[in-house]
Amino acid sequence: MDSKDFETFDFLLNDEDEVMLLLYQHDGEPQNPHIEIDFDEKSALLYRNDNDIIELNDISEDVLDSLQDADKLLVCELARTNDEEDDEIVHAYEAEISD
Repeated sequence: MDSKDFETFDFLLNDEDEVMLLLYQHDGEPQNPHIEIDFDEKSALLYRNDNDIIELNDISEDVLDSLQDADKLLVCELARTNDEEDDEIVHAYEAEISD
């Protein structure tokens, strides 16, 4: 698997219109995570800790609509493996939302 593949992310929406962000594990533990959303640019910055900021671009309208009234986002980080069947969640946390 190309290392660029580990930079991908995806948002999932459930039936209750709640959003979850899936991405691959980053170095270090999440500490006081928060996310700043730019609704006009359809992008966001996820602040995992003081040293790790993840840029998220091209967020879909459906996801943005669901995040409009939310105050927290569930984030799940998956282990970096070359076989998707071996992927497992290594960090799951809530990030405060600001815009």
